[in-house]
Amino acid sequence: MTETFRYTSPAPPGAATGVVADVYAQLATDFGIERATTFVVLSASPPLLTGTWAVMRESLLAGPTSRTDKEVVAAGVSLANRCPYCVTAHTVLLHATGDHALAERITRGEQPEDPGHRQLLAWGKDMSTSRPFPSGQAPEFIGTALAFHFINRIVSSLLTEDMLPGGAQKFRLVRSVAGRSLARTVRREVVPGESLALLETEGATPGWAADTPIGTAFGALRTAAHLGAGLLGDEDAALVRTSVAAWDGVTPLPLRGEGLPDRMERPGARLALLAARAPYRITDEDVAAWLAPPFTDHCLVHLIAFGAICAVERIEANLTARTEEHA
Repeated sequence: MTETFRYTSPAPPGAATGVVADVYAQLATDFGIERATTFVVLSASPPLLTGTWAVMRESLLAGPTSRTDKEVVAAGVSLANRCPYCVTAHTVLLHATGDHALAERITRGEQPEDPGHRQLLAWGKDMSTSRPFPSGQAPEFIGTALAFHFINRIVSSLLTEDMLPGGAQKFRLVRSVAGRSLARTVRREVVPGESLALLETEGATPGWAADTPIGTAFGALRTAAHLGAGLLGDEDAALVRTSVAAWDGVTPLPLRGEGLPDRMERPGARLALLAARAPYRITDEDVAAWLAPPFTDHCLVHLIAFGAICAVERIEANLTARTEEHA
């Protein structure tokens, strides 16, 4: 299991206690994967773990909107963010919904046959385009998209690209069998709001969430993720925020040149900024330059989460601005 984690050594899920154990139990019931590494990697910080799980659960898993449609959006987000681990996860989950042909078309980089799915995939890739869903479904779709803009960055920064051991997810039969094993869980009703009792932080709820449990979960995640700014000096934290605020929400950060802090001079700012704008470009050298005592796994997870939430808020701001323009 440790081979999955690039830079941290989370405690074995079987040894979990308290709220971490409670999250794993809810994962097993509602997601079908008790020890999903996407969440295990966050276990060093219970507030981040509970916030991330709650946002994903309340937006992707709960609610009346089609699970297939939300998985297509999540796949589009993951494709845009160049997160192969998450793309595979969503295609496996599409197999679980019974949409086998759709799952494989997305895996091959092809467009869905259904026009509605094509629009949802395109919106997931670029949320500045017109929303292909009614306003009543906006909290679930927007929550799903923003949840995976955050999760993609955590995964790309801290996990390997392989969802299954030995890269077995490359084989269609393996993807299909993995999906079928989750079919019963994916098709069961998930009651909205049941993750909120696990939350360890609070925060302002966004307007797009329309007083749903999604908004409460998102506010909690935002608060927990911003705690990572405290690991940077004021100047470095301001640099990350300013760079992300000036970003268009799409263009990757260049590997060299103006805008990318020097690895040795400002390693924390560099890591957080890469997590925000190009997490797949984080190298062993980038992490080694910063991750030394007194910093721990807990600190690294929080620093990456700070960069990730800055990016999420920038994308959210773009979405809000577009909504206001068309009001």
